[in-house]
Amino acid sequence: MVKTTKIISVFLSLIFASLVLSNTERLEGKLDRNLDSLMKKVVAWRHDIHQYPELSNREYKTAAKVAKHLTDLGLEVKTDIAHTGVVAILEGDKPGPMVALRADMDGLPVEEMTGLPFASKERDTYNGQEVGVMHACGHDAHVAILMGVAEFLTSIQKDLTGSVMFIFQPAEEGPPVGEGGGAQLMLEEGIWKDKKPDVVFGLHVTNAPHGSIAYREGASMAAADPWKIIIKGRQAHGSRPWDSVDPIMVAFQMGNNFQTIISRKLDLRESPAVISVGSIHGGVRSNIIPDVVEMEGTIRTFDSGIRDKIFFEMRNIAESTAKMAGASVEVFLPNGQNYPVTYNDEDLTKRVLPSLKKIVGEDLLYRSERTTGAEDFSFFSQEVPGFYFFLGVNKTDADPLTTSGNHSPFFYIDDGALPVGVKALSHLTIEYLNGEI
Repeated sequence: MVKTTKIISVFLSLIFASLVLSNTERLEGKLDRNLDSLMKKVVAWRHDIHQYPELSNREYKTAAKVAKHLTDLGLEVKTDIAHTGVVAILEGDKPGPMVALRADMDGLPVEEMTGLPFASKERDTYNGQEVGVMHACGHDAHVAILMGVAEFLTSIQKDLTGSVMFIFQPAEEGPPVGEGGGAQLMLEEGIWKDKKPDVVFGLHVTNAPHGSIAYREGASMAAADPWKIIIKGRQAHGSRPWDSVDPIMVAFQMGNNFQTIISRKLDLRESPAVISVGSIHGGVRSNIIPDVVEMEGTIRTFDSGIRDKIFFEMRNIAESTAKMAGASVEVFLPNGQNYPVTYNDEDLTKRVLPSLKKIVGEDLLYRSERTTGAEDFSFFSQEVPGFYFFLGVNKTDADPLTTSGNHSPFFYIDDGALPVGVKALSHLTIEYLNGEI
């Protein structure tokens, strides 16, 4: 009798598994059949968003476009989260887990030079300077892809087990100094207060082979800490430098000395680190030695111990170098919003790979090296298991080594690669809700 019961149990399990599989195949097959018509909308949305980019915490038109689309799909939409964020939840007909899908919306203070017919001509003010504005990091593609995924998943709502949270996030590139923003502020304002998702998925387009997917388990992207140093000296005529305490010379020395932290103070065999100076501002005339210089830059790390040591050494070098020259110094470290390490849950990563391989094939699925770029998706993946991957959007014949990358005024996205993003987020959602991931 016990043996018969076991046989029946195994038989019922196999039947259930086949039903789940057939449901997954049916839903993913529906996406394939409707993909061409859906992608026409996705491409049109991307071109429009690309032509009218907005800086961090100022994504008003983009957010309005997203909110209208989600409302038209029949979803209950919440707006003005973390300034301009938009969130909607799709409830399936049957109870089950929740998947969160995230796209970032902000552009960069970059003047576009692609020459595209839908190139941005927008201008705005950033840190007191008039700048061009461009989607030089591809967030226009992220928004359009997730709008497409939302439209498809809403169309199969009656077949979904569980729910999907669509997160359109502002200020991934970092809010203006003095303002909160991004993923951290969305969490602080309680987007997961009522119900926390079981997993969160996100993607980023980059200058990699057309239609490829790259991933890394564990620590995949670095922590980012912006810094600022104000050096105060004594102003003098440029012809009489002995009357001055020259903050420009102090800044030069500091910049050089900071690099000795990386080359002489850290054991980098296991965990790399970067210290970069991004801007130095001081003086107004060629014949005046100024009294103040401001330096800004970024630190990238994968290890909290190394991060702490860099902080200590930078403060020590800044204060000692200034003191030797008779100057004074203020150190802001970190300065503004800092991002933790972006961590891909190792177990979840293993479980999603078969789904991604099914979409792009083994040859276009890459395990990448860690990147010293940073992402505030990291705040979401600190709260729940997360998986963040990269989508290659080069032209089919382009060489990734010679094409312009993210944050370049020449960064180019081939629309023909975007269907891979729509399929990847849709498949991961369906298969997770169906218990296959």
